[in-house]
Amino acid sequence: MPYAKGVSAKTFDFGPDGEENTLDFRRHMQIVQDSGFTGYIGVEYEGNDIAADPGIKLTRDLLLNLGGRL
Repeated sequence: MPYAKGVSAKTFDFGPDGEENTLDFRRHMQIVQDSGFTGYIGVEYEGNDIAADPGIKLTRDLLLNLGGRL
């Protein structure tokens, strides 16, 4: 992480609560934050159940929500 210029926040599936269902997204973002990372976080959605644009917006919203809870 000390040399990273960017991080990808990639999601695949969301539950009704807006949380990522297939991986521990919160833990991954906590690792990024704990490392002292201050670069860019790219927003990606690669799921199949939601169209790309809404999936990207859900990913963005999840990141914004976690920003206050990490």
